[in-house]
Amino acid sequence: MNEWLKKLLSQIKTLWAKWTPIQKVIFAGILVVAVASVVILFSVSSTPTMVPLIDSPVVDEVLRDKIVIRLNQENVRASVSPTGIIQVPDESTARRMRALLIREDLIPKGTDPWAIFDVERWTITDFERNVNKRRAIIEEVRQHIKALDDIDDVSVVVNIPEDSLFMEDQKSVTASVVLYPKPGSDIVRNRAKVEGIQKILKFAVEGLLDENITIADNTGILLNDFEGMREWDRLTRIEKEQKLIAQLEAQYRVRILNALQQIYGIDRVRDLNLKIEMDMSDKQVVTKDYLPTVIRPDNPETPYDDSEIVPSVTLSSETSTTRWQGSGFNPEGPAGVEGQTAPAYKDMSNLYGLSEQSIVKKNELVGQRETSETVSPSMGRRTVSVNIDGIWVKKRDENGAFVVTNGQIEREYITISNEELQSATKAVQDSIGYNRGRGDSVSVLNIQFDRSNQFLKEDLLYLKKKQTEQTILYSLIALAIILVSFIIYRMITRELERRRRLRDEELLRKHQMEREKTLWEAEQAGMEVSMSVEERKRLELQENAINMAKEHPEDVALLIRTWLMEE
Repeated sequence: MNEWLKKLLSQIKTLWAKWTPIQKVIFAGILVVAVASVVILFSVSSTPTMVPLIDSPVVDEVLRDKIVIRLNQENVRASVSPTGIIQVPDESTARRMRALLIREDLIPKGTDPWAIFDVERWTITDFERNVNKRRAIIEEVRQHIKALDDIDDVSVVVNIPEDSLFMEDQKSVTASVVLYPKPGSDIVRNRAKVEGIQKILKFAVEGLLDENITIADNTGILLNDFEGMREWDRLTRIEKEQKLIAQLEAQYRVRILNALQQIYGIDRVRDLNLKIEMDMSDKQVVTKDYLPTVIRPDNPETPYDDSEIVPSVTLSSETSTTRWQGSGFNPEGPAGVEGQTAPAYKDMSNLYGLSEQSIVKKNELVGQRETSETVSPSMGRRTVSVNIDGIWVKKRDENGAFVVTNGQIEREYITISNEELQSATKAVQDSIGYNRGRGDSVSVLNIQFDRSNQFLKEDLLYLKKKQTEQTILYSLIALAIILVSFIIYRMITRELERRRRLRDEELLRKHQMEREKTLWEAEQAGMEVSMSVEERKRLELQENAINMAKEHPEDVALLIRTWLMEE
């Protein structure tokens, strides 16, 4: 053995010497991995097996700590995985601890408390079969209720007790339902929907009675307390009946007002009182009519009625006739025994008589018709009262203007004629389906409305309008006077200006004539006349002014005025 070991070592050394450094590193790595695998395998195999206590992780840390502490109190070693799943050493311990947690209400929310029975086993007990049956029923009922449009979520608990030997010891099946309505749902106030859920429970669970069903909402209000809701249902029904009557009255009121206001105007038809009586009680009416028998129906091709109708038809007939003639004989019985014949008949014995009797029996068949109907609601008496105002006409004078007395327009009231009131009454009667036998009453009256405020506003507007018209008229007259005065003033001013201009022209002409005359006389006398530059300029200006005056008189007048002012 030592030689074999030495030989093996020598071979290994020889191989190791022949290997390259890379091969040596690879061999060392493989050796390290093999040793580590063996170590891990031994460590894992030495660790005890752990099973989950609850399949779903426990997210709530406070609840998770409570569960771990309770397990420690039972001397059960527990561990918590990184994902939050609590683990125990074996399956039997897990089952026992699950039952403990269920009993002490330590199962996390959202965890199915019956999930403990989902474990696959070789055998199954009767208890587990009953639990699975109850789970199936609860889940199916929950799915049915949750499928409703008004339910957001639902919690269902059904308690099915074990069968007892004696009937009086048998406990009742009970059910508890908590509804979570959707926003805007009326299932809390709708009795029909609650009754529907109650029927779903009754048909789904065998032996479940109405008194053993509790349906509540998420606020804890009991919804299927129908006995306590009876008075509320009565008030609700009365409210609905009153609402129905009010809607019907509103429809009739709109119909009547539209018909009358189109004829007389909106302002003249104001007050309309309408009352409709309705019988909301449920009535079962059975009617039996006896009808004649039609032997031959009417031929529609003939212009006359050739039908044959009889009150009844004879099914059978029997006639019996009895005739008796002869002396009467009244036996007395054996000798020595008094008979039992009445004294009245004893007097008729041994008399000759005649008797006839005739009997006729007939069986007649009469047509019948039975009608059964439920009357609810039934229309009752209808009462309508309408007030229509007359016409107010404003008085006018001969010129067509309104007559105003003490700041008010005089008016005349014209009433509605009786013929018009009768026509309006007939229109209202047709609108409501008037029936005298039902006790209906329709009153259309001509009542004068109080229009004081309306007339006051109209008078104020009219007077204000008249005042505005007078103000405008006086303003126009004043404006016309001012305009005429301005025109007259302008004409007078122009005339004075024209006369002053003529006077200035005449004065200038005289001065020029005198100057020319002086110059002419000087030339005639042989005198040399020396003229300064200023005099020559002035002479030229005068000549230009004369020429311009002939062409433009107005401009020359302004120029002369300026020239005279300079001098």
